[in-house]
Amino acid sequence: MYFAVSCYDKDGGLELRMATREKHLAFANDSGRIIIGGALLGADDAMIGSHLIVEAADRTALDAFLATDPYAIAGLFEKVTVKPMKIAISNPI
Repeated sequence: MYFAVSCYDKDGGLELRMATREKHLAFANDSGRIIIGGALLGADDAMIGSHLIVEAADRTALDAFLATDPYAIAGLFEKVTVKPMKIAISNPI
């Protein structure tokens, strides 16, 4: 099952994001669950959050996985939204 996950940083979170970014990227790359991921950008192109398409068996497995993300462990996110997703189109970049 696939999930669209949007994570919004706490106000002033850019410094924490940058301090944790390398650990987060290593986690994401090694997970084997993230289909696509990237930073959400604000009006000034500054990173304000993350958006991921994640494969997981169910919502419980997804929540357990997301809880181990270094960004989540660091307390970066103010809000996280999750929606089940059916992929209709997937083009390689």
